[in-house]
Amino acid sequence: MLRGALAALLELEDDLTVVGVAGDGEAAVEVVAQTAPDVCLMDIQMPGMDGIAATQAVRAANENTRVLIVTTFARPGYLRAALDAGASGFVVKDAPVEQLADAVRRVHSGLRVVDPVLAESSLFEGANPLSERERQVLRLAADGRSAAAIASEVFLSAGTVRNNLSAAIGKVGARNRAQAVRIAQDKGWI
Repeated sequence: MLRGALAALLELEDDLTVVGVAGDGEAAVEVVAQTAPDVCLMDIQMPGMDGIAATQAVRAANENTRVLIVTTFARPGYLRAALDAGASGFVVKDAPVEQLADAVRRVHSGLRVVDPVLAESSLFEGANPLSERERQVLRLAADGRSAAAIASEVFLSAGTVRNNLSAAIGKVGARNRAQAVRIAQDKGWI
């Protein structure tokens, strides 16, 4: 859903008031700092700061604001990362508006809300096997960067970057870098 349409639909609920709308993670953190909402709805993939980092920033700045992730990316890795970042809930955008409004109410009351299909699939998904460095180089490789370009950006040697990429490829059971990126993205690990 487009954020404006989502805001308009939630405004139709008698007991919910939308106090701000933001188009990226940095703006979301700023809007929360200015308005101190009870519940902040956050997407996972946004320009600039992603929803995980924005959730951490929101929770660090205002522990009274609860975060509800609303996204099309219903992946177990994202669920784990969001909950670890301090999110109180995780629902998918294609849920009916009544279900979303109910999730906002439940998160506001202090309950944890997780999409049931995602919760079930998360039970059978293993933990992220990648180290932080392996995730970092895979994220950069996803943009099509060479090992040398990645090395320059993260201040490592090209050989060390290749070793990290090779380790990541092996850990996710891929045959090559592109497949490793795809697998890690599909699982929400990067």
